[in-house]
Amino acid sequence: MAIITLTTDMGLRDHYVAAVKGAILSQHPEAQIIDISHQVAPFDNMHTAFVLRNAYPEFPRGSIHIIGVNSEADGHTPHLVVRHDGHFFIGADNGIFSLLFDTKPQDCFELTIKLDTDHLAFPTKNIFVKAACHLARGGTPEVIGRKIPEVREQLNFRPVMLSDAIKGAVIHIDGYGNVVTNITRIHFDELVKAHTFRISFGRSMHDITSISGTYSDVPAGERVAFFGATGFLEIAVNKGVAGGGGGAAQLLGLRVADPVRLEITGMIRNAANA
Repeated sequence: MAIITLTTDMGLRDHYVAAVKGAILSQHPEAQIIDISHQVAPFDNMHTAFVLRNAYPEFPRGSIHIIGVNSEADGHTPHLVVRHDGHFFIGADNGIFSLLFDTKPQDCFELTIKLDTDHLAFPTKNIFVKAACHLARGGTPEVIGRKIPEVREQLNFRPVMLSDAIKGAVIHIDGYGNVVTNITRIHFDELVKAHTFRISFGRSMHDITSISGTYSDVPAGERVAFFGATGFLEIAVNKGVAGGGGGAAQLLGLRVADPVRLEITGMIRNAANA
């Protein structure tokens, strides 16, 4: 049974998601449809990529992922099928594919599929679904598209590495108000080694000078930094929740794209505490 996932900015208030699912089941009744998210910020490639890149590796190889964000095409933005890491991804070539993976996509195809309608204002349903169902039935992307050498590039998740600091940024704020940065454990280990360090993101009184294992390593209401399941450095407030006393983003005044700096402070930590 083929798995088709949906990641969109359509929300659940209107008929759009149901229409997409109905179109899938009409064309391929055996499909297993999985919702990744329909609450992506409208037209936000960075948010879309963050959500999907942290979800798709958990799905079986051969899964088909429809990206219903910024999905309209024009003369400079074709629709693509991308094959990468054993998965298929269908979306517009608007920069999203350069954000999804740490390397270039393995195979890219511009869709040339013949449509059954002249209504192009809903490509997620009228184009992406047809391509996804073709793949779900065992078809190949070569039949519905022509191979192209590369995808459009967009500013990615990589921070700037300096000799004594990492210049990162906030890339995501989750539903709890936790702040995710683009600094990874690998970046941290390369720079810090046995040095003391400081994580700064606003007022100096909010600086963090240690990495914890999880939220509860600090008392409730205290700020904490740790590397989450995504591999990125997160800044949180233990037991802090947006709208219920305040999550880290609310309490620390952080928003997506705000700078976060991790710098060594010159001292060597005691080996027992390293």
